Amino acid sequence: MRIAELDGLHVHYTDEGDPDGAPVVFANSLGTDLRLWDKVLPLLPAGLRLIRYDKRGHGLTQASKAPYSMGMLVRDAEQLLDHLGVKDALFVGLSIGGMIGQGLSVKRMDQVRALVISNSAAKIGTADMWHERIAAARAGGIEPMADTVMERWFSKKFRAKPELHAWRSMLVQQTVDGYTGCCAAIAGTDFYTPTSGLRLPVQGIAGSEDGATPPDLVRETIDLVPGSRFALMRGAGHLPCVEDPEGYARILTDFIKETGHV
Repeated sequence: MRIAELDGLHVHYTDEGDPDGAPVVFANSLGTDLRLWDKVLPLLPAGLRLIRYDKRGHGLTQASKAPYSMGMLVRDAEQLLDHLGVKDALFVGLSIGGMIGQGLSVKRMDQVRALVISNSAAKIGTADMWHERIAAARAGGIEPMADTVMERWFSKKFRAKPELHAWRSMLVQQTVDGYTGCCAAIAGTDFYTPTSGLRLPVQGIAGSEDGATPPDLVRETIDLVPGSRFALMRGAGHLPCVEDPEGYARILTDFIKETGHV
């Protein structure tokens, strides 16, 4: 277990693979921890340095008092990579992790040389929608909304599997401050203008059954960046790295090779 103290915040992370390899950094979605990537990492090419972390208020990373801003979450990632001496990384962000990746790519061009925006967008939902969710979580906790979240996250086929219960349990175990804090960060984020100014390799990934960030929303953001790539994973939902890790790893591997990130 590795913990970095960054401006008083204790951040849980993993640093695996070849310490001298090209770095790949993974940022997970709202309501999940770094185990989101467990099935994908073993399928990636050998020789990479693979870094994962739990964002603020999620997993084993300390929660500060909500609300959070996207700038705060971007700064957490920035400080972690500085702490680890990481430059020129390929950043893989899913959902809110994809928003963090967009913000970091704009702020620290030295840290990110290529970006994967997975099941994410420059703007997700409306501020009113997120504030309603914050109020519900504050009033009754995360448990009452868990079944609805599972429907947005996963395809009908996956929801019939016993594994669903592990992901539901992961969701409800997140701190209320962490969950609502990140909801507030999403509510206040519109990256259309800064993301349209990015000039680095970008790979978009969407799931055809995604009820949280539908494919058209993801593609709209990917198309903001000239020369970007887009992949649609059919039959998968909001967390395609869970439902189809082999397919997800193939997309990442192709992007890694095409960008010379080896």
